[in-house]
Amino acid sequence: MTAITSLRRRTLFGMAGASLPLFSIGGAQAAGTILRLSNNVPMSHPLNQRLSEAATLIRDETAGQVELRIFPSNQLGADTDVLSQVRSGAVQMMTISGLILSTLVPVAAINGVGFSFPDYPTVWKAMDGELGSFLRAAITKAGLIPMEKIWDNGFRQITSGSRPIESPADLANFKIRVPVSPLWTSMFSAFGASPTSINFAEVYSALQTRIVDGQENPLAVIETAKIYEVQKHCAMTNHMWDGFWLIANRRAFSAVPASQRRIVENALNAAAMREREDIATLNQSLEAQLKGHRLQFNTPDPAAFRTKLQQAGFYAEWKTRFGPQAWDLLEAAVGKLA
Repeated sequence: MTAITSLRRRTLFGMAGASLPLFSIGGAQAAGTILRLSNNVPMSHPLNQRLSEAATLIRDETAGQVELRIFPSNQLGADTDVLSQVRSGAVQMMTISGLILSTLVPVAAINGVGFSFPDYPTVWKAMDGELGSFLRAAITKAGLIPMEKIWDNGFRQITSGSRPIESPADLANFKIRVPVSPLWTSMFSAFGASPTSINFAEVYSALQTRIVDGQENPLAVIETAKIYEVQKHCAMTNHMWDGFWLIANRRAFSAVPASQRRIVENALNAAAMREREDIATLNQSLEAQLKGHRLQFNTPDPAAFRTKLQQAGFYAEWKTRFGPQAWDLLEAAVGKLA
């Protein structure tokens, strides 16, 4: 894991909120094609480390005729704004969460169904298999070109201040901050919690002043935002997995000569596979680091949470929303849910 072992952890987390310069790879001669790629993570994140490697490879293998320019940390705007720019062609490429992409392609949120993925092998079985193919077809119908491999954004965990979350009963009347998303709200409401949509920039103060009792995010975000300063417990629930689709404007990407387009696709898909390994390694070290900040960890039994969601009708509701074809493909990978 050459890139991840070379990452300076202080840099990774210290720069998470900083304004960072764009990264570009250019050849000795002017590129025939310039692809601007936007994402919402810092340049030091494994996603951008691997994109940087891919940019170099693309430059070399196309003899400088294709230049990939990387714009990290939402430099070109928030994800929803950039999605509009990619659709219009003002920006050629971006990485985007399936849950955010669902504003355009509703079924893209299906990977976020609560407690559906027990582990990473099951995630990749689904997303590299028939479910992933189905989702790529849906994205293509929306006028975008998705790369074959989805990048890892990680499993989400629940933090709390007053008590650890050991079972679904611990979420009853629990005020938890969630992003603005029907899927999140629906899931935590099924547990009897009180989900509250709060802008992420306000999460720290909301926890500090006890407007909410807890929040949920991947470990990297818990570290970056210093959530451990205002929370005592972290339940490794793995309640939701999310990834980054790498999508391109159809008109712009189709204009790239076929031989060069294959080079770009191969480089980006290979980079996604390496980034997955990076995130897995990073998650292991993050837990140890957060324990050093006195965040207390526990690992609840996911079966109890899944049973509660079944009893509350959560899975039946979302099966109807996503449609039987997509749901059957999800269950083919993860087992029966509804």
